[in-house]
Amino acid sequence: MFFLSILMYRRGNRLLHARSCVAMTLQNGLPISGKDYSGSAHSKNSLRWDLTPAQIQEHTKELIQRVRQVYDTIGALDVGKVTIENTVKPLADVKLYYASSRHVLDFPQFISPFKDVRLASTEADKRLAEFDVELSMREDIFHRLIALQEKKVNGLLPETERFVKRLIKLGKRNGLHLSKDIQEEIKSISKMISELSIDFSSNINEENTFLFFTEEDLGGMAESYMASLDRLEDGRFKVTLAYPHYYPLMKRCYVPETRRKMEEAFHSRCKEENTPILEKLIELRAQMAKMLGFQTHADYVLEMNMAKTSSTVARFLDEFHEKLKPLGEQERKFILSLKQKECKRRGLDFDGQIHAWDMPYYMNQVEHVKFSVDKDKLIEYFPLEVVQEGLLGIYQDLLGLTFCQVEHAHVWHDGVSLYSVLDSTTGEEIGQFYLDLHPREGKYGHAACFGLQPGCQGPDGKRMVPVAAMVANFTKPSGSFPSLLQHHEVETFFHEFGHVMHELCSRTQYAEFSGTLVETDFVEVPSQMLENWVWEREPLHRMSRHYRDGSAIPDSLLDKLIVSRVANTGLMNLRQVVLSKVDQSLHTKPKADTAQEFAKHCQDILGIPATPGTNMTASFSHLAGGYDGQYYGYLWSEVYSMDIYFSRFRKEGIMNPKVGKEYRKVILETGGSRDGADMLKTFLGREAQQDAFFYCKGLTENRNGFL
Repeated sequence: MFFLSILMYRRGNRLLHARSCVAMTLQNGLPISGKDYSGSAHSKNSLRWDLTPAQIQEHTKELIQRVRQVYDTIGALDVGKVTIENTVKPLADVKLYYASSRHVLDFPQFISPFKDVRLASTEADKRLAEFDVELSMREDIFHRLIALQEKKVNGLLPETERFVKRLIKLGKRNGLHLSKDIQEEIKSISKMISELSIDFSSNINEENTFLFFTEEDLGGMAESYMASLDRLEDGRFKVTLAYPHYYPLMKRCYVPETRRKMEEAFHSRCKEENTPILEKLIELRAQMAKMLGFQTHADYVLEMNMAKTSSTVARFLDEFHEKLKPLGEQERKFILSLKQKECKRRGLDFDGQIHAWDMPYYMNQVEHVKFSVDKDKLIEYFPLEVVQEGLLGIYQDLLGLTFCQVEHAHVWHDGVSLYSVLDSTTGEEIGQFYLDLHPREGKYGHAACFGLQPGCQGPDGKRMVPVAAMVANFTKPSGSFPSLLQHHEVETFFHEFGHVMHELCSRTQYAEFSGTLVETDFVEVPSQMLENWVWEREPLHRMSRHYRDGSAIPDSLLDKLIVSRVANTGLMNLRQVVLSKVDQSLHTKPKADTAQEFAKHCQDILGIPATPGTNMTASFSHLAGGYDGQYYGYLWSEVYSMDIYFSRFRKEGIMNPKVGKEYRKVILETGGSRDGADMLKTFLGREAQQDAFFYCKGLTENRNGFL
């Protein structure tokens, strides 16, 4: 995963939109929102991050009991007497209660500094996932919703009607209209899928491989990088596979053998544990899709997306691949020529091939050779504190918000901060967010946004204040160096914080549609759209300052950076095509050899072999994190994100608050209460188009006046 900032959500019946809540208090021994499940949350309370393993276990049991009790009450209603008030409202209320209570229990597995807490949280996640399956298979609830729909109640709000239709649709997708025998089999398979998915993710989080290298082995690495490494008494350096160690080394180290060892280790992470898990998941998913009447698992999951079918996705990826092929071939030849020259200059044998461990190194050289981007100089202007200050300021100005850091906040680690978000016009608190930005042992290893409480209407009619956490792994300060970010890490920060804003600006009626609970191939649109700001002069000036003297980034350096956006466009996007096609291939078959499938697509599409003995898919967290059959959504979403950016913001002003507030209202506040295509049409004033997407990739000319 060279070229993406990862967002991992578990979607569908298991929502790891990690809905904990800042509004939780400990009431009757159970963390809940308000006085009972029918109460509303109030953000002045603080989230409990100090639960012991025993408390996590006990609270999980109590939460399950209380939610089950409400479902039992609804399920016992006389079918002929169901109403919106006695069926839909209590169902929505208990769903909100469950969503607002569960993730104080299952979120710590990703962020707790204590292994026993992480393990207890993982076990809680398994219990809750099993309970999710139980709730999704409640035939009694399903039949009462069908009966209610058949009454054709007049005057329903559009979102209420959408809510009822969705619940019935999900019931059918769980086989509740089929025979009891099939339902039991689906239930059993669903539970196995949930447990295996949790194990897959847990293995990645707990992975802690490291390698030792001499100073000579690390030739080419910057002083700030070397200062960040632990050094042994014998002089060797300890290098982990965490992002702040791995990616800079792969881009900068001129010793091929060092890069080879790192790349082999990185793409062998969890190979022994997760390969059989993933291959079992593929089989189980295929079995369940067949039972539910779908040809493949991909077709099953895509039914709920914008794309609808695997054939549509295949056509989209094939067309994009064809457009990119000539550019990719051209870039590959140039990289090979760079390798030949370097081998001659350093006295190394030239084997005439590009290996997986060559790619990031020579792609980094392309930026330097073709665009004169000095990465060593550039990083000095992006200290994390300055980037964060500028980024928060940009989001505030653009969306009409005010961020205030909460003093003495109760957090899970002393490196975590909490902010309150206010509407800059009304002063209303609209949400809160946590920032957890540095790596530590056992912590989630990528960059992600976790929604911790829905932004929707509570049972008392008041809006519940949403909460989210951004979890990342940026380089820690070390010695005389602060945390310095590569430009691509600045882009990652902007991307993930875009998801945070999607969560916090949400104003839906139901938790079912809150924040990022949109079609999976639309969920990346808001965050990808906002990535564009890190390629524009004004925002870059606001987010940069030299870490030593506070001087502004020189225009000459900035201009070269901005122009370099098209560097390696072909190969980077072909890499995304590879991952998308691997995902589709795995989920359109009844079983698969995952390592072989990845190697085949790497060779066929990139023309670069996977390193023998590795299996990248064993650490491809999306495949067990809710993107199974849907990874194409990153490229699909980018079509729409670029249309929004070039057609509205670039034309009307990238810091235009009028456009920003309209975007907040139409796209962010709406959540999943409308289809993505409808939101796009409202904001753009027309159907979405692909022109801006291909233009920004350098594949077409600017015929529509984007600039």
